[in-house]
Amino acid sequence: MSQHTASASSAQALPVIAFIGGGNMASAIIGGLIRQGHPAGQIEVVEPWSQARAALHERYGIAAQPEAGSALQRAGIVVWAIKPQTFKDAAAQAKAHVRAALQLSVAAGIRSDSIARWLDCERVVRTMPNTPALVGKGISALYARAAVGAAERQSVEAIMACTGEFLWVEREPLLDAVTALSGSGPAYVFYFLEAMTRAGSAMGLSQPQAHQLAVATFAGAAELARRSDEPPALLRQRVTSKGGTTHAALQSMDGAGIGASFEAAIRAAEQRAHALGDEFGG
Repeated sequence: MSQHTASASSAQALPVIAFIGGGNMASAIIGGLIRQGHPAGQIEVVEPWSQARAALHERYGIAAQPEAGSALQRAGIVVWAIKPQTFKDAAAQAKAHVRAALQLSVAAGIRSDSIARWLDCERVVRTMPNTPALVGKGISALYARAAVGAAERQSVEAIMACTGEFLWVEREPLLDAVTALSGSGPAYVFYFLEAMTRAGSAMGLSQPQAHQLAVATFAGAAELARRSDEPPALLRQRVTSKGGTTHAALQSMDGAGIGASFEAAIRAAEQRAHALGDEFGG
């Protein structure tokens, strides 16, 4: 797999983009596109929920539609930003208007075979972004079916570069692992931030102080890992003196089996991602 931070300026050359679904992830991508110069008038959105349509209009000046219609026919790329359980029905409603477009799915679990069959279109790319895309700090993995050409891959890269980093995987089943690791990953970070904040408060810090310390620690450690050529295990060892405070904390976590439990939790997420394809991809 290869990792990229594609030039965001290429977003200006994109065709009309339609979004099926106008929630948080669609909004993150739309916001990134507009910040990089893609005109709001070159974006179509279908979003059944009136409050989400109102938010898109207020924030970006986009008049989203409550259901699929002929306006979608001008789109060269369609982004499916919907829940797995609603994909099949949404595809049936939009198929007649979008089958000639390149299809880009951000729906967890739904396999490209299902998407190609539902839309009668072999030009399908799947991607799994994550919620830091909302602040331009996301990481996405991409998989393209064989019918997707090089220029179309570049168009997809330009879209996803607006949300942060991306990489390609050559085997579609790896997207289940990506979903478990980075797609669900922000929740794991927030889970540990909650625990660290509670512990800090219990030891006498104010809640805002504990929160600030925990968030800054995560952000700083992640940036250190990003910039370093050393593996996380070695970075961990460098701040762990035998008999010291860090050693005591890590011994406690090892004794509680936290590492093994955390790995098992990620595997559970991977298994659920696979099950979503079985459950809703028929």
